[in-house]
Amino acid sequence: MEMQLETLMGLIINAGNAKSDAMEAIQAAKANDFSKAKEKLAAADQALLKAHHSQTELLKDEASGKEMTVTLLTVHSQDHLMTAITFNDLAKEIVEVYQHLAAKEGDGK
Repeated sequence: MEMQLETLMGLIINAGNAKSDAMEAIQAAKANDFSKAKEKLAAADQALLKAHHSQTELLKDEASGKEMTVTLLTVHSQDHLMTAITFNDLAKEIVEVYQHLAAKEGDGK
């Protein structure tokens, strides 16, 4: 269970980092700093990749027959990951909209 707890915490932390980076990307785009927005979106993608690796570990362990205890923390970690994925996808769209608006106003960087 200790190894599962470590994996779950890694999933939660990386999903949270992804969501935070995505929010910072939106804020950067809002300020017309599209270079920073792209950096933050790339960081969010990397954090999501790490979270996915944690999730894959859990799935691999369960598929190999390891006893898995489903707890509220397990459910929370999956919820956190799915929310971060959705938020990241929307952040990419919002950054693109801000970029489009800036270009229309002749202020695109």
